Amino acid sequence: MKNIALIIAGGVGARMHQDIPKQFINVHDKPVIIYTLEVFQKHPNIDAIEVVCLNGWQDLLRAYAKQFEITKLENIVSGGKTGLQSIRNGLYDIAKRYHAEDDIVLIHDAIRPMVSQDIISDNIRVCREYGNAITAIPCTAVMLKTMDSLTSDDQIPRENLKITQTPQTFYLNEIIDAHKEAIEKGINDSIASCSLYVELGRKLYLSLGSEKNIKLTTSEDIEIFTALLQASRPDWLRK
Repeated sequence: MKNIALIIAGGVGARMHQDIPKQFINVHDKPVIIYTLEVFQKHPNIDAIEVVCLNGWQDLLRAYAKQFEITKLENIVSGGKTGLQSIRNGLYDIAKRYHAEDDIVLIHDAIRPMVSQDIISDNIRVCREYGNAITAIPCTAVMLKTMDSLTSDDQIPRENLKITQTPQTFYLNEIIDAHKEAIEKGINDSIASCSLYVELGRKLYLSLGSEKNIKLTTSEDIEIFTALLQASRPDWLRK
């Protein structure tokens, strides 16, 4: 019964407008991806880590992993042309080493470095109890529907909406079966594991998320991440 983290770091980060992929941008002399890996390294219930990495950056990632003592890192594989293909590459490689029916995999974006120990723990709990776990937070904004990106005359009730994050956790054999079924049905453009399950008609179970679990997509996100690293929780604020 193993819990394996699959970290997806295959993107080029075009929206960041930087010279290097966003997962390798240094913040306080440490690459973003290392912040992410350290959280899984420190979690007592994570047994192994696999990374899907952008081609040409694997050796640098291995060097960083050695420098920052990411000892749970077992392997690094190349990404695919799409996020879905990158996830599949990682899953297939993990399956070469892990075969038990109760092995689970936590699929996580490398550019979500603020994932917490509690989020990881709740993913494992929900997945083992219900069969999968999708990190999610409530939608607190007014959601407007638009067909032309300029005007709107309709809204979507926010109480029926959740904003998904990662990790997204599954039994390893089941998520691999889902990918094989998707290939057979010609489903190849799902933007996330949760959307793949929806397209296949499979039920999803929601897990604890956090507003702090941000995805670093733009340069402004890096500013927010840097501020979060330096922030401390006020003593008077209740948990």
